Amino acid sequence: MKLAGALVLLGAALLLTSGGDCGLCPAMQTKVDLLLHGTVDDYVAYVEQYKDNPAILANAESIKQCVDSKLTKEDKDHATSLVEKIKASPLC
Repeated sequence: MKLAGALVLLGAALLLTSGGDCGLCPAMQTKVDLLLHGTVDDYVAYVEQYKDNPAILANAESIKQCVDSKLTKEDKDHATSLVEKIKASPLC
């Protein structure tokens, strides 16, 4: 979970330093939801809408498989909860 945890914390830090608007655009929110809770096929299909490049799609599939194999359901729920708390923070 070290790599996945680091990625989640990096994302959280980026949200906090985004200049005051911690809301995610709908496309990014969907991507995060699919990464954490969707299937590999759904995630890759979503990425493909924006970038139909075989290398990028192969990387997207690899990342999703890594997330699924390394993170438990509890880890994914915690990551989702963290994103929701950051979005709801009055400091944003």
